[in-house]
Amino acid sequence: MNSPTTTEQLATENIELKNKIAELSEFIDRASLALHWVNRDGIIIWANQAELDLLGYDETEYIGASIASFHADQDTISTILGKLLNNERIENYPATLKCKNGNIKHVTINSSALMKDNEFVHSMCFTKDVTEAVLAEQRKDKLTAILREKEERLRLALASTGLGTWDWNAEKEVVNLSERAQQILESPYPAQSKNTVIEIIHPEDRFAIYQQMKGLSENGAEDHFEFTCRIIKPKTFTIGYVKITGLAYFSGPKTSRRIIGAIMDITDQKKSIEKSAELAAIVNSSYDAIIGKTLEGIITSWNDAASSLFGYTSYEMIGQPILKIIPPERHAEEDYILGKMRLGKSIKHFETLRLTKSGKLIDLSLTISPIKNEHGEIIGVSKIARDITEKKQEEKRKNVFISMASHELKTPLTTVLMCAQMMQIHEDTFGQKSAQMAVKIESQIKKMMLMIADFLSIAQAEEGKLQLHKTSFQLERLIRDCTDDLDSKKHPVEIVCDPDLYLFADRAKIDQVISNLVSNAVKYSPSGGKITVGTDKSGDKTRIFVRDEGIGIDLKHQKNIFKSFYRVDNLNTSNISGFGIGLYLVAEILRQHGSEIQLESAKGKGSTFYFDL
Repeated sequence: MNSPTTTEQLATENIELKNKIAELSEFIDRASLALHWVNRDGIIIWANQAELDLLGYDETEYIGASIASFHADQDTISTILGKLLNNERIENYPATLKCKNGNIKHVTINSSALMKDNEFVHSMCFTKDVTEAVLAEQRKDKLTAILREKEERLRLALASTGLGTWDWNAEKEVVNLSERAQQILESPYPAQSKNTVIEIIHPEDRFAIYQQMKGLSENGAEDHFEFTCRIIKPKTFTIGYVKITGLAYFSGPKTSRRIIGAIMDITDQKKSIEKSAELAAIVNSSYDAIIGKTLEGIITSWNDAASSLFGYTSYEMIGQPILKIIPPERHAEEDYILGKMRLGKSIKHFETLRLTKSGKLIDLSLTISPIKNEHGEIIGVSKIARDITEKKQEEKRKNVFISMASHELKTPLTTVLMCAQMMQIHEDTFGQKSAQMAVKIESQIKKMMLMIADFLSIAQAEEGKLQLHKTSFQLERLIRDCTDDLDSKKHPVEIVCDPDLYLFADRAKIDQVISNLVSNAVKYSPSGGKITVGTDKSGDKTRIFVRDEGIGIDLKHQKNIFKSFYRVDNLNTSNISGFGIGLYLVAEILRQHGSEIQLESAKGKGSTFYFDL
């Protein structure tokens, strides 16, 4: 039996203990830190006021409910409960809780299990509201992502424009360069001293730039700037042009200045401008009229020579249709020219007539080319016009002279030819030797008369007066007439032609064509060889050919031999006479017949000329 003193003492201690427990309970219940207990089934068995206030529930709504129903992430609460049942301690575990008003609270949970006899009684959980911190971090992450996106866009924009960036710290006298800026300046390092960068600047530009940058670093106000200068690239030692822009501002105290900006390599632009200026000077100083126009025929440029030639100033013509200087009867030429330009084809030495401001017609030779941009797209037309009026007058005077001289020569030659023929007919009177000489005279006279006929035909062709008189005739007979006078021993002739074949063409002109081709076959076979004149079937037309076994023609000469007065000049042809008009005339006559002369030849392997009628 206890003594009274002991009993009273225990009672007192018991009261004190109850008071302390009550005080502790009240302290915990009113603590600002949210607390709750959860049993092994996940049911909330107690929560303090701070916990209820945190989520906005009252005691009846919260205590007795499943803790999982207040978690936004079920995997998180399952993990926490699993750890607690295994008597594991939870420290600063992130979770998200659902408030009564629908809001989400971000919290961290610190919890441990109360165990008795290795049995789980309940958990003791401390819930710390970190919503503001989490939301701030999310805002920071979002802003960081936006900043990175903008930086990437800026980087891509700078890359697409070829811009480099630089940052000059005036206090440290160091210039930080972007990758593109390093490429432009041919700098091996992203950070360079101020003096190293200045040394890259061309000596003649260096002092002015240095003074400007120094003024910016010392000036008391923020200021934008822009300048262009030359640089000497340290690796290639080539001169380049750069454009530099930027802003000078304070990064700290007024004595510490920071200058940032962009740099662009404008070397190509500078050279392009210089080239354009050079071309413009050439165009303006040219003796030929140079005109630019759109694909719709609207004039875009007009040089001084064009003003002198046509009488119009550039002010009067730019923006006007090119038809203003084209005679009405030649307007169709412009459609032809523009059609060629749209296909990307050039036209060279196109001879035509154009109209001046005074109404005078002038002869011109035009060279016309399409203008393309850097992508190869045709954006306009360039036309060079050369006045050939004097040349045309000279050609007319020449043709008149040739015509008169040829007619004057034909009369005495006809008389000589008749005399030679009479000497052959009356051999008994003139003697055998004279008759033989007359045969040679007749042969040479006929060659001269053929040459005169060629000159007359050329004059007619150049004046556009070459006229055809078509009839039906036997082709084989014509071929035999053209080959009768050949030396059959040195140049045996083979004729491959159907006697029943008739052509409808100008017999005299086709005679000139075949005679010229046969004559050339003889001249360019100085060592002899067979000459074949014949026909083949070519579709619904007849192909006529002349083939020899002569010296042949180099490929480099083949495109020019049909031009007037062109002769192949080499050691094999130095002793062969001729004016270089025969094949030109052949080509013109066949063109009038709607055909063209063709050639197959190789040096040392003979030649074959052919055409279709």
